[in-house]
Amino acid sequence: MENNHNEQNGFSYTYSAREQAELKRIRDKYTPPTETEDKMTRLRRLDAGVTKTAQTVAILIGVIGALTLGSGMSLIMTDLAEILGLYKDAAVVIGIAVGIVGGVLISLAYPIYNAIVKAKRKKLAPEILRLTDELMK
Repeated sequence: MENNHNEQNGFSYTYSAREQAELKRIRDKYTPPTETEDKMTRLRRLDAGVTKTAQTVAILIGVIGALTLGSGMSLIMTDLAEILGLYKDAAVVIGIAVGIVGGVLISLAYPIYNAIVKAKRKKLAPEILRLTDELMK
């Protein structure tokens, strides 16, 4: 930043190119968007929303499946049956069943992701195509 003193007009400042770019970015945050920018922003948001929902659900299912699988493995390795007074191999059988459920949940995470993405794309396709057509004109 360069500072010039002018007796009649007060101070005059000249900013570098980097500072000018930063000023423009800050100013753009506070100016109302044009119709094209608004449509482009909406298009980006719709496109990103397709995968964000699917990722969230798939990660949630995968984490629950991994925790369930781990719980099953933990049951196999503990003396839970003896503590509860059950048949000595009951914890192993229960642990295997719980582990299988966890493994199934983990293996379903990716197909569920694909199904959600496909459904959301089908639902949002008309709006996205309409916006892209308007922006390409």
